[in-house]
Amino acid sequence: MAETCDSIIIGAGIIGSATALALARKGWKPLAIDALPAAGYGSTSASCAIIRPYYSTVDGSAIAYESHFYWKDWPAFLGFADERGLARYVNCGCTILKTGRNGQLAAILSIMDELGVPYAELDAAALQDRLPGIDLNAYAPPKRPEDPAFGLPNGGTISGAAFFPTGGYISDPQLAAHNMQRAAEAAGAAFRFNSRVAEIATRDGRVAGVTLTDGTTIAAPVVVNVAGPHSSKVNRMAGVDKGMKIGTRALRHEVAHVPAPEGLDLERNRTVFSDSDIGGYCRSETGNFLLIGSEDPECDPREWVDPDEYDTEFSEHWRTQVMRAAQRFPKLGIPSDTRGVVSLYDVTDDWIPIYDKSDLPGFYMAVGTSGNQFKNAPIAGEMMAELIVACEGGQDHDREPVGFRLRHIGREVSIGFYSRQREVNPDSSFSVLG
Repeated sequence: MAETCDSIIIGAGIIGSATALALARKGWKPLAIDALPAAGYGSTSASCAIIRPYYSTVDGSAIAYESHFYWKDWPAFLGFADERGLARYVNCGCTILKTGRNGQLAAILSIMDELGVPYAELDAAALQDRLPGIDLNAYAPPKRPEDPAFGLPNGGTISGAAFFPTGGYISDPQLAAHNMQRAAEAAGAAFRFNSRVAEIATRDGRVAGVTLTDGTTIAAPVVVNVAGPHSSKVNRMAGVDKGMKIGTRALRHEVAHVPAPEGLDLERNRTVFSDSDIGGYCRSETGNFLLIGSEDPECDPREWVDPDEYDTEFSEHWRTQVMRAAQRFPKLGIPSDTRGVVSLYDVTDDWIPIYDKSDLPGFYMAVGTSGNQFKNAPIAGEMMAELIVACEGGQDHDREPVGFRLRHIGREVSIGFYSRQREVNPDSSFSVLG
């Protein structure tokens, strides 16, 4: 006889665990299933876990700004003491350079003004005070090392930056997912690890549960796909991919872990730094180290992969990212040993996630989230729970989109912004910036 529950969540990363917590707080008894041995062991654990308010759209920025308040009061949000301790929000703020590629931040700052997000504009002198040793030559467009013009200033300069105090990063992203798991379990959710979904069951035109690779069947009237880089495979299992205008794919990415440049003490001067002029971002890491990632410049090929079969070793891209960062911080050394992370993003066609129902009644999706949605996980979980409860109660979300109240900033957003049926959003950055 099949096991039964009222809802199944496929994936126990940070957003899957958040969805389990939010549903449990609404009185449901969800079961989160993950192929890995613990919550947050997949792409969540590889996240740089940056918290920032700026996106390329108003809705994206509103949710990101709201998320700051969840992380800032993390113990109160969880309401439960994890035996492993709690993830720490390093609220150091974020600095983003004004560049020709981002229009000197005019559009982003306009969105910030609309939402009431605090920020300070920094001139070149203030930027150099904040980040000693920074080179303010312009190098755009980002180039590859084999380009003869790589590393050569283009004749322009960086005029300044904007600093956002409501930002920073989470000290341990995997621990944050574990915190969510423990809070969800305390509220009535259950988790099953080392278990992989092999089939999505249907009955009478709606989802009916799942079958695991070991043959176990679990019946449930609601199934939620939060499978990260495997989301497209799960959607194909359910047969819902053909009813979507926006799809998802797994994208291979690398993050470098290197010692801080000489003269920049990142233990005392922690930072999150975005630089579209060279096509990269970085943040401080414990032990006076720097994490360096890519903002997906046009010159770099994108490596779309099968999430069950991809190269987990570092490539020449690791060195390219560090060399680009060294343009901005000339005293940054390039170690001979390669340290960091090779992992996957789950990316939609416009890099904006899908939080939605599907054409199969009872089957829902929180997908396309990797790379830029870690910060939004607590809200994403609550939005998914709100969506599921409304749709299971009879609301036609496609015709009458479910709304969600951002209680800290006093703004309502439409979950319909994240529809599977939307057109590709031309305002997106089409990169990890979202």
